[in-house]
Amino acid sequence: MLLVPRATTTSDAFNAIAEARRRDILVYLAVHERSVGDIVEALSCAQPSVSKHLKVLRHVGLVQVRREGRQMFYRTDLEAMRPLQEWTHVFERLWRNQLTRVKERAEAMEGRTEKRR
Repeated sequence: MLLVPRATTTSDAFNAIAEARRRDILVYLAVHERSVGDIVEALSCAQPSVSKHLKVLRHVGLVQVRREGRQMFYRTDLEAMRPLQEWTHVFERLWRNQLTRVKERAEAMEGRTEKRR
């Protein structure tokens, strides 16, 4: 079996969000700008770990940072998230089509059952 080395988490947005904790951080930052301390508290995660995740997310451009005095405030860069959204949108259409087919089959089966009564 041929082993292909895994791409580094900082190579692109898709690799960066492969880590569940980073996805949690992005969701938390999507609504409001937050400090590292806020993220640590909200996600019950150690500060060094949060800082490492934020560094990766910044490197791939998914979060922006603003300094205010000694504090750093982070927020999700929604424009940078667009390629991720566009990629998942393809699958949303497929899922919707599948659900429509399931619904149609269920309704057809229900109709046949009612005719037998």
